[in-house]
Amino acid sequence: MATGVVKWYNPTKRFGFIQPEAGGNDVFVHATALEAAGLSSLNENQRLEYELEDSKGKTSAVRLKLL
Repeated sequence: MATGVVKWYNPTKRFGFIQPEAGGNDVFVHATALEAAGLSSLNENQRLEYELEDSKGKTSAVRLKLL
């Protein structure tokens, strides 16, 4: 699993971005991934593990786990 830090998350818009610790482009994260992990929100600079999933030509973080 990849690890990263929450760059920002907007609970009103229900999405945000994770900055991968290994470098590279920021990763999109949607509220549905949080709900699946039993989370209600993410905080800036929070560390987490995630997997990447491609759907409809876009990559997003899924299977989130707080560290």
